[in-house]
Amino acid sequence: MITVNQYFEGSVKSLGYHSRDGKSTIGVIDSGEYEFGTSCHETMQIIEGDLEALLPGHEEWRRFGAGDIFEIDANQSFKVRVSAQTSYLCKYI
Repeated sequence: MITVNQYFEGSVKSLGYHSRDGKSTIGVIDSGEYEFGTSCHETMQIIEGDLEALLPGHEEWRRFGAGDIFEIDANQSFKVRVSAQTSYLCKYI
């Protein structure tokens, strides 16, 4: 089953699915600044474009581009800033 997700009044959209590796989403983030929360461990890979992320426990924003990966533990929040539409793959563990 494929699920359709929409956040921040449609500025972030994704398709959720299950593979043999577990649950994943693939989506696009529109220009803007957003704060996300996690309920489980997440691995986020940038597919196209780039974004800046303020990760838990860090005081400085870090840039991630195509092919870059970052991880967020369960029950955390993080912020992202996007200047142009950016696509991502998020895997949930």
